[in-house]
Parts: sequence; structure tokens; C-alpha cells
Amino acid sequence: MQARRLGVVIALGTAQTLAWGSSYYLPAILADPIARDLGLSNNWFFAAFSASLIISGLLGPRIGRQIDRVGGRQVLCASNIVLAIGLALLGLSHSLWVMAVAWLWLGVGMGLGLYDAAFGTLGRIYGKDARGAITGITLIAGFASTVGWPLSTWGLATIGWRETCFAWAIAHLVIGLPLNLSLPRATQIAAGEEQTTKPKIPLDRPMVLIAFAMAAAWTVTAAMAVHLPRLMQAFGATPAQALFAGMMIGPAQVAARVVEAGFLSRFHPLASARLACITHPIGALTIALFGGGAAAAFALLHGSGNGILTIARGTLPLAIFGPANYAYRLGLIGAPSRICQAFAPLVFGLLIDALGRMVLLVSASLSLSALAALMLLSAERADTPMPSPAPDKAA
Repeated sequence: MQARRLGVVIALGTAQTLAWGSSYYLPAILADPIARDLGLSNNWFFAAFSASLIISGLLGPRIGRQIDRVGGRQVLCASNIVLAIGLALLGLSHSLWVMAVAWLWLGVGMGLGLYDAAFGTLGRIYGKDARGAITGITLIAGFASTVGWPLSTWGLATIGWRETCFAWAIAHLVIGLPLNLSLPRATQIAAGEEQTTKPKIPLDRPMVLIAFAMAAAWTVTAAMAVHLPRLMQAFGATPAQALFAGMMIGPAQVAARVVEAGFLSRFHPLASARLACITHPIGALTIALFGGGAAAAFALLHGSGNGILTIARGTLPLAIFGPANYAYRLGLIGAPSRICQAFAPLVFGLLIDALGRMVLLVSASLSLSALAALMLLSAERADTPMPSPAPDKAA
């Protein structure tokens, strides 16, 4: 049983690494050459990318319902095909409009294939016992940028950005699709009949509190992902110190997830989520007191919170509400987060122009507001019974 579960975690974690590296992390490397070749401003490129995040967020609830009905195997396999088509279309782009359509299509693929869909799939397979598997895939996919950025950079330097897009598309078909096909079939995941009607999930106090907390926290995450080096230099860090700080975020995320898998797994996910929301404000206070020389310390604190927050995004709703309609709940809770992520880089860019380094007061306040929302949340899980999943046999 443990060997089967490990196989599912490795397959899905690897597929998630591919999905994130070829979609969400792609603009960091290819935005400039694509915009330059198409004769566009980078703003147009990132506007299309932001629209793709909005599309993925809006589709989240519908995709979640589909996972609850038939399991995640079909949905994740569809994501590989959709992402491959979107990447191929991006590689064929010769105008703003084709590029925009490509990113909108990639937004559909991200809605079908990133963490919310993967978490929902694991919830469908393992029910209330999915926490360890969720942590496992985030440990693997935590290296998505570490793997994806160098590969995209190498492709850009050796074969060009168009061929790099085509190579990522082929990787989805020859690597990602077989990995997702290896996941358990829906008929092997849970007993009972499929849902044929839309489940009624009230947007009650716990749902609103979790959705707000995740939206506020992920706004900070998205903003720092784009603006962290610039902010570190505003506090007096040298370019080398700012670059090193940025490099520390990935290892900090993975290290925090190892701690979550070990020590923090003894506690309710609500404790982990609260901890994740306090690390960024502590980091902001540290760099405010000690200046740019503390840039790495800020990055380590911020990155560790991000690492735990990613897991809490999947484990907290499962612990509070149980496994019934879990994927649909994730879609509802995650929609505001995705939309906030789409606008955060632009909004924080304008705020940095107006406030300079004082913008960390805004980001710290958002993190503390997320913490306040979680402090109002009870750790008791709702009584939401679901048929027990059958043993997870490989397809």
C-alpha cells in the first residue's frame, strides 16, 4: 500500500513539476524575447499572462466539480493536452492576438493541471488521509522553478524561444501525459454513484475566512515573486545580495515543506497555516531593522512561509470540511486567490513607485490580516462523511 502511494506521489509530483515549469514559471525567462520578437511591450505580455491566471481561477470550481464526479485522472490528462496545444500556439505566435489567445488557452490548462487539481485528485484518492500525499507532491514540485528556469534558459540560448515552447509541448505529451495516465482510475478511487447535480456548498463563515486568508497571503506571494530583488535593493542590498536573496526562496520553501512533513504533521493544518502567515511580517521587521544586509534572512523567512502555505492551501480545507466535495471546495476557495495573484504584480509595482520600501508595510498587513482570519477559524472538522476510498491500484 505504501509503495503504491509513493508511486502516485512521485508520478504526480513529477507531472506537477513539468506543469508549473512550462506555464506559471515560463514568463520569467521567455517574456522579454517573445515581446521583443513580436514588437510588443512587456506589459502586453504580462497582461495576457495575468488574464490566463484569471481564467484558471474562474474555471476552478467547475474543474473541482468534475474531479469530485469522475476523479482527477481524466482532468489531469486533459491538462497535458491543453497545455501542449497552448504552448505550441505560443511558439507559433506572430502577433499580439495569437499570443493572447495562446495564454488564454494556457490559462485553461493551468486551471486543469496545477496544484488545486492535483490536491483535489489526491483528496479523491485518499480522502481525509491525503495530507501526507499533498505534502509529498509539493516537496517534488517545489523544484519546478529550479528545473524549469534553467531548462527554458538553455532552450532559449540553443534553439530559440519558439522551439523551447514546442519542446515543452512535446514534454507534456511524452512525459506528463503518461505520468498522469498512471494515476488510479475513477472507478478504483471511490465507491458510490457519480454526482449528477451541482452540490450545494454554502459560503459560510469558515469558507469565507479561509478564502480571504488564502487570497491575502497569495497576493503577497505573487507580489514578492516579481518584486523581491527590487525591494531588497530599496533597503540597501547590493545587486548580488538581492540576487542571492531571490535564490534562497526556493530552498527555504522546500526546507519548510520537509518540516511540515515531519514535525508539523503532528498538528492540525490550521497551526501550519497560521505559522505560514507570520513569517513574512517577521521578515519585513528584520530587514526594516537591519537593512539590506538582512535580505537573505528576509527571503528565508518569506520563502518558508510560502512553502508551508502551499501545503495548507490543500490540507486546511480537507481538515475543516472533510473529503466530501473537496475538489469543488478547493475551486471555490482558490478562485479569489488566483485572481489576486493575477493583479498583485501590477498593483505592487504601482505601490512601490509611490511608497518605495514602505510597501512592505502593505504586504505585512496583508499577511497579518490572513493570520487574523485564521485565528477566527475553529480547528474542528465539519461532519461531512464520504464513502471510504478503495485501495489505490495503479491503472
